[in-house]
Amino acid sequence: DPAKVWDATTGRELLNLKGHEQNIYNVAWSPDGQRLATGSYDHTAKVWDAGTGRELLTLKGHERDVYSVAWSPDGQRLATGSSDRTAKVWDAGTGRELLTLKSPDVTGVAWSPDGLRLATASGNNVAKVWDAGTGRELLTFKGHESFVLCVAWSPDGQRLATGSYDRTAKVWDAATGQELLTLRGHQECVQSVAWSPDGQRLATGSADRTAK
Repeated sequence: DPAKVWDATTGRELLNLKGHEQNIYNVAWSPDGQRLATGSYDHTAKVWDAGTGRELLTLKGHERDVYSVAWSPDGQRLATGSSDRTAKVWDAGTGRELLTLKSPDVTGVAWSPDGLRLATASGNNVAKVWDAGTGRELLTFKGHESFVLCVAWSPDGQRLATGSYDRTAKVWDAATGQELLTLRGHQECVQSVAWSPDGQRLATGSADRTAK
């Protein structure tokens, strides 16, 4: 199935991005709004011109589904997470693979606001933070009782939020790995987490058909 771009005021379909051979799992705008990235069950990620819908790059290197895509804050790099037990960092201009980070079933990737670190959510119940320049593992966040499905940085880069199959979300100190909060209340897995722009609130989305 294609990805689509819509006019957010009128609801009119603007673009139909065809090129993936299987379903698209994730989509992300570049920071300048000029490009889109998509991740697919076909084991690839793609970069598109968001104005014309033209396919610019196909990122080949993962051996299984690409679950997540995320742009670096400067738009120069793209991170992808896959069920092949890796995350990868790519040059978003050339498509060249820059780093491979090994971690079980990477279901989520997120850049720190300064672009120096990358966080991953993994199928072995942990999240990790990596040096985005060297690929060195910096921290492991342990505390969830099942798969970590998603991860997000606070706007100031001082905290991480994670959502898990264990039905909780957690907030962590991004510098030390200390668990700060556990958010209980969802009846099914927490599939997405998002910070408010001021960092004072956190939104969670769950398979229990609620957001909180």
